[in-house]
Amino acid sequence: MAGKVVLHYFNGRGKMESIRWLLTAAEVEFDEVNMTSRDQFKKLLDDGALMFEQVPLVEIDGMHLIQTKAILKYIAEKYNLNGKDIKERAMVNMYSEGLLDLMEMVMMSIFTPPEDLKAKLETIETKAIGRYLPVFEKALCGPVFLVGGQLSVADVQLMECSLMLEEKFPGVLAKFPNIKSFQGRMSRRPAIERFLQPGSKRKPAQP
Repeated sequence: MAGKVVLHYFNGRGKMESIRWLLTAAEVEFDEVNMTSRDQFKKLLDDGALMFEQVPLVEIDGMHLIQTKAILKYIAEKYNLNGKDIKERAMVNMYSEGLLDLMEMVMMSIFTPPEDLKAKLETIETKAIGRYLPVFEKALCGPVFLVGGQLSVADVQLMECSLMLEEKFPGVLAKFPNIKSFQGRMSRRPAIERFLQPGSKRKPAQP
């Protein structure tokens, strides 16, 4: 029997947070090793665990998985969160890629020089409202889930992304009632409800 899933990353959201969300939605228990020293990183390198010498790293099913998208796809496939057939998987992947692009914009904004931050955030908010959110608002006009009438990785990432946007831009979903309703439905799923509570393995927002 395979051991518990183990995540190796820094003690923050970063690229690992989407993996935490997906494991939570799949109701998979996991442990975390928070990397706080160069020695920990060097040991992973010396052990040959990091194919491209970078984290996130996830130990699962006897494997050392790296590369965020590869990890997410493995988990989604393993736990039936990636659509029922090839056409549904294509839709799930398109939604997922778009959400990852948007979340990366938000994550990388912390590296913006202070004098440029206001303009950078305004650009991100404009793109979110004009380019990304309308896609999901339209997709949720009737259906409970984005693809195929069942939960997928894209739904989990939309929940994560929409909450991330509200942290940065309060009121950003004011004109997107379908997404707000979707948030409410997702937050009532027991595993996600627990994940949203203080003291869970969800990491705090970036400053």
